[in-house]
Amino acid sequence: MVSEQDIWKYLEEVSDPEIPVLTIGDLGVIRTISLENELCTVVITPTYSGCPAMKVIEEDIISKLHEKGVPNVKVELTLSPAWTTDWITENGRAKLLEYGIAPPEDEVDKSVLFAAPTVVPCPKCGSRNTRMISQFGSTACKAHYQCNDCLEPYDYFKCLK
Repeated sequence: MVSEQDIWKYLEEVSDPEIPVLTIGDLGVIRTISLENELCTVVITPTYSGCPAMKVIEEDIISKLHEKGVPNVKVELTLSPAWTTDWITENGRAKLLEYGIAPPEDEVDKSVLFAAPTVVPCPKCGSRNTRMISQFGSTACKAHYQCNDCLEPYDYFKCLK
């Protein structure tokens, strides 16, 4: 018989389809796992309500658990509480940085309101002499920045609270 701890371990093998260096565990989208009457229910929260990757994540969860011998799997989506970048694990933040994506800073970007953009250190050289190129990067949850010192462009995973 498989345990809840086994399921958590198996799901560490499921990558985020938009940022494959992260697992869905790193990203913090798994809310709960329950095993009842031979049914494994996995509850997930999207990084934002319109996230196009959630269907792929659901399919990947079911596929992975079937591969591991868990025959009856149900994935439920919950929007409450809303996902926050606080749920990204420290391991996930380190993976983002190593991959070249600046992890979220500790405060929400209010530059749209106050015209003072968030200072996001460059993941390549560590410089804080950076600038936002676009509020939207390769996905809606990222912004596009450039380092003024090493001139490298990079994505920034926006802080959501």
